[in-house]
Formats: sequence, structure tokens, C-alpha cells
Amino acid sequence: MNSLIDWQGIDTVLLDMDGTLMDLGFDNYFWHEFLPERYAKLNGLVLKEAKVDLIARYRAKGGSLQFYCTDYWSAELGLDIVSMKHEVKHLIQLFPLVTNFLTWLRESGKRVVLCTNAHLDIVEIKLAKTGIGHHFDRIISSHSYGHAKESQLFWKELDEDEKPSLARTLLVDDNVEVLSAAKQYGVAHLISIWQPDSTEPVQDTAGFAAINGFADLVPELRTV
Repeated sequence: MNSLIDWQGIDTVLLDMDGTLMDLGFDNYFWHEFLPERYAKLNGLVLKEAKVDLIARYRAKGGSLQFYCTDYWSAELGLDIVSMKHEVKHLIQLFPLVTNFLTWLRESGKRVVLCTNAHLDIVEIKLAKTGIGHHFDRIISSHSYGHAKESQLFWKELDEDEKPSLARTLLVDDNVEVLSAAKQYGVAHLISIWQPDSTEPVQDTAGFAAINGFADLVPELRTV
């Protein structure tokens, strides 16, 4: 099988974290199961009531920087989100061949940038658990720019900061809204993820090319 990408035309690789390098099952479990249980106990609610309340809150903030902000949710819900993440960090998992893919990128001379909406305190937990931090030339959280990746302002900040050749930049991200924003700004090469949460069905990638795993981008990884 041929790669979806002509790697000779790529200098910079921007990689999302949750749902791209790491199984989104961890985050879905945390926000839709573990946190609602604590929230229900704190507020004297039955679990179903807590879930309905929280889902409405999540949807109201979807696509905004607050949606991804642990400080915001800790204050809003009266719970220490970071401490709670530590409690279940053993559930954090890389997708298959991620480490091999990152090694291949570095050995191929690509600039590799972790580009995530996750708050930096969560990035630290996940990189410590998975041990992949040293593979990146740089780690960028959208919180450092003040705008979520869904915003054109994020891409303007990244462009001015990193100064990549957009025509020779690849973004791999499971969020189609983020991919659409990057496309609008001018990032030339865009790849989505078919199954960000390994426990859930494949997603609609809104016409973006998508992968089942990183061997779809680097076929020689299949022999590893």
C-alpha cells in the first residue's frame, strides 16, 4: 500500500495529541464517566442528572479555549480536574506504532511539533505517562496563543511564531473543525483519524483523507 503523503514534499509535521497520537477513549471516559460520578456526589445528583448537566455545559463551550481549559472546569465545577486526571492516568494509551512513527519522522529530518488544544498541565501528565516528549522539536498548546485550534487566530499565531512553509506542512488531527480551520488558513496537507476512540465506531471525517494507523502514512512501519 502506498503512503497517503509524498514525504519529499513535507518539511514540518504538526501532530495533535488526543485522538491522534493517544486513544481518545481515556478522555471520553474521564469527561463522560469518571467526572460525572464525582460531580454527582458533590452536588447530590443521580448520575443521569449529572451527565445531562455536564453535557450541556460541554456543548455550550465547544470549540472555545475554555472547553479545553482545566482551570476553567475546575472553577466551574468545584473539582480539581488535574488531580482527578492523575487518579486515572494509568488508562492513558498511545495508538500502535506512534513511537515508531515519531522516530521515523525525526530520522527523516522533519520538524515535528506537538500541536494540541490540551492545557499544558494535561500535556505534562500525558507525556510523562507515554514517554514521547523527547521526539518533538517543540510542544505548542493553544493556551499559549490564547486561541483554540478551531480559530483562525490560532493559525495566525502559529504561522508568525513557527514560520513554516504552509505548502510543505502536514497536520494530522482527529478534529475535523481543526482541519477545516487549518485548510482555510492555508496548511496544504491534512490528514484525519478514522477512529479517535478505539472503543467507538469510525467517525465522519468530512471529506478529509483519514488513516486507520500510522502505517497508512509510512507503509514500512508495517514490518516493525
